Amino acid sequence: MQSNNGIICAVFDLDGTLIQSHSNIYEATVQTFKDLKINYTLPEKEFYNYLGHHFEDIFKVFGIAVPDFEIFITQYKKNYFTFINYSSMFPGVVDVLKYLKEKNIRIALLTTKAQDQAEKILQYFEIDNYFDEIMGRRPGIAHKPSPEPLKLICDNLKVDPSNTLMVGDTELDINCGRSAGAKTCAVTYGYRELEILKNENPDFLIDDLKELTQLI
Repeated sequence: MQSNNGIICAVFDLDGTLIQSHSNIYEATVQTFKDLKINYTLPEKEFYNYLGHHFEDIFKVFGIAVPDFEIFITQYKKNYFTFINYSSMFPGVVDVLKYLKEKNIRIALLTTKAQDQAEKILQYFEIDNYFDEIMGRRPGIAHKPSPEPLKLICDNLKVDPSNTLMVGDTELDINCGRSAGAKTCAVTYGYRELEILKNENPDFLIDDLKELTQLI
């Protein structure tokens, strides 16, 4: 079914959009530093400003030397689920996903989290069955803000990007969507200040995920 805005596919970011996970990410990162004897005190507030970016990019910003990134990620993913109780779903997520399913809108996830981790998180919150496509970080595929993973989602679901809505809480999501030729929707309750989101000029700006039901 096509919405009033021509949208037949909704693609969601994960952290800061569907899941409130900043404390989970921070605690798992700090614990991984301890486990791997990486001597660095991570500033919590500053760290949150970069959520949504790939870890390697975040580490460059803070000047953190990680000898073996793959070992870091393996240990981090273990620690993430140790602290998973620090995460929670934002209000209205299940209601919105149910609404989209009832309208036969295709639903996808696009996150910079590793593929297996993204799948496990959706399973943990018991929302994995709503998704037609889950696109986590995969070898050989660029991550947001590149349009490549969003275009791949559209190809896999056989939908045109112009009929797709990218929903997220950061400039990475908006730039990814725009570059792919999709419509963009920024949520204001995530990990970026309102002015940052406004400066990116998304097609839609919402304060509550349930507002999507008025757009689609």
